[in-house]
Amino acid sequence: MSPPGRRRGCSYTDVDAMNVYVDANRRDWRYLVDLIIQQARAGLRAEASRGYLGVLWWVIEPVMYMAVFYVAFAHVMKRGDENFAIFLLVGLIVWKWFYAALSAGANSLFANAGLMNLVYVPKIVFPLANIAVNTFKFLVILVLFLLFLQFTPTRMTWSWLLLPGLVLTQLLLIMALSCLLAAVMPFFPDLTVILNNVLTMLLFLSGIFFDISKVSASMQTYLMLNPIALLINMYRQILLEGAPPDWQQLLGVLVFSTATMALAIWLFKRFDRIYPKIVF
Repeated sequence: MSPPGRRRGCSYTDVDAMNVYVDANRRDWRYLVDLIIQQARAGLRAEASRGYLGVLWWVIEPVMYMAVFYVAFAHVMKRGDENFAIFLLVGLIVWKWFYAALSAGANSLFANAGLMNLVYVPKIVFPLANIAVNTFKFLVILVLFLLFLQFTPTRMTWSWLLLPGLVLTQLLLIMALSCLLAAVMPFFPDLTVILNNVLTMLLFLSGIFFDISKVSASMQTYLMLNPIALLINMYRQILLEGAPPDWQQLLGVLVFSTATMALAIWLFKRFDRIYPKIVF
């Protein structure tokens, strides 16, 4: 019988080595998470100190952003019915998080070039810290919006319990795309211009200002290849219709995000020591 704590076919030395390896990995992950938290806190403090209104800008800026589009589409262009305002706000809140986190995360290595050349930091920390900052601000806006809905004909339903899962799914999508872009941007700086144009195109093709279900079937097929369009539609199903999301579509977004995140992690590990040499 093997002594306690000893695996069959392994010596005590083997077992001790495996335990040390696992402990080292745990320390690495705790160190990484702590770095992300500290970097995110620094980013939030920096944003709060830039103006006299401080943290109020986290609310005022997205409200102004949404008000511009609402006035343009609901009053100037006379689009939509009496429920269009809420319909539009859902799309804009979801899009604002996606856009802000993706833009900041994709360019995060350039923004932290000075720090990279002073001290070693795992480079994946930079996009993840930017995502943490924008996610915190999104959650503040989302909570305020959910409270606002209680003063409208829209009421809380059981489907709202599914909202955290949808938020986590979008978070994984944002992390995957941001980290992938951040990993390749230093090698192809011109991608910044392409990204800005792609995001502008997605703003108008993600169903923010119109209901995708009302366009032709052939067009729906192409529009639904866009994962953010799928997520915006799912948010509306949960919040406005009281219905669960399409589980098959949600699984597709999860699979795509997981595969993309795995590729991004591999790229960061592969080029971790090279980025300081090519980012100025």
